[in-house]
Amino acid sequence: MEVRMIRQVGDTVIQPVHRARCHCGAVVLELALPDGIVDPRRCDCSICRRKGAVVASVPLPDLTMVQGREVLTRYTFNTHTAQHFFCSVCGIYTHHRRRSNPQEYGYNVGCLDGVDPFLIADVPVSDGIRHPADRMDATP
Repeated sequence: MEVRMIRQVGDTVIQPVHRARCHCGAVVLELALPDGIVDPRRCDCSICRRKGAVVASVPLPDLTMVQGREVLTRYTFNTHTAQHFFCSVCGIYTHHRRRSNPQEYGYNVGCLDGVDPFLIADVPVSDGIRHPADRMDATP
């Protein structure tokens, strides 16, 4: 499968280090995105269906909290592996620690400065209902 790398959305060029923020600006992140937005997607799991965000991922060290750690609210459910972070002031989902790869953060592409996620064509949907971490290996 070919990796999709998006280096520009509309008039916004994705910077090698790009800022992301919640709606009110209380939470500010810096993301290392040397290849742009890599493999943006949606997920159909129970929480993602409701938030509707386009997400992409970065390794844990590639997301830096610039501001707002004290206003982040963390939500976990089911296995409590995934940790979803929201601004407690405006309620916007900014990022999450991924369940399928806890060494990565998923981030809300719509929080990237200058990026309108509706301008990204053909965003695939990941199967979160039948999550890879829930699948049992059938081999003995």
